Amino acid sequence: MQLFMTGTDTNVGKTVASAWLALHLRADYWKPIETGADEGSDAHRAAALAALPEQNIWKPVYRLHEPLSPHEAAKRAGVKINLGQFLRPNTARNLVVEGIGGVMVPLNDRDMVADLIRHLGLPAVLVARSGLGTINHSVLSLRALRRFEVPVMGVIMTGTPAPHNREAIEQFGKTRVLAEIPLLDEVTTETLRAIKPRVPFDAWVGT
Repeated sequence: MQLFMTGTDTNVGKTVASAWLALHLRADYWKPIETGADEGSDAHRAAALAALPEQNIWKPVYRLHEPLSPHEAAKRAGVKINLGQFLRPNTARNLVVEGIGGVMVPLNDRDMVADLIRHLGLPAVLVARSGLGTINHSVLSLRALRRFEVPVMGVIMTGTPAPHNREAIEQFGKTRVLAEIPLLDEVTTETLRAIKPRVPFDAWVGT
């Protein structure tokens, strides 16, 4: 299984969700674009939580220092993000690709994160908060992905479980909530290992 983890917004829990998935699938991990590199690496955090050895972590194509939208961070670094530079890692293993920000975050003057997902030819899993506002953000993001002709596997919700929001996302977003990652007192390999998916992994393809 190879997929792209995107989000409804920044700081929705993509890195923890990506680590959770990489841990359970024993997958390789790749974050193609990193911003705010001086503040610590999402890739290193995800790899540590997923207990991944170095050889299973693929290097970013762009590593930018400013903690900004990638198009602006690249502009300030004097570079331009080019979709032609992104090639899907050559691995036969499961692969979890973690995006940056939300679906419609700009990468340059023309391309969005959704363009990158389509360019890589991967299905998307949308990471969404569980709380108030998530229905709007989730349904808009799902519609955007489909407008870009990106196959959608489903949604992972993070935060205190809210069954009414989960049901609304499934109904109005026309998808399935594949997993729920609750608030954790401590985020560790073991606490992530204990969380099971709502939909068995072998049923994710084709959802």
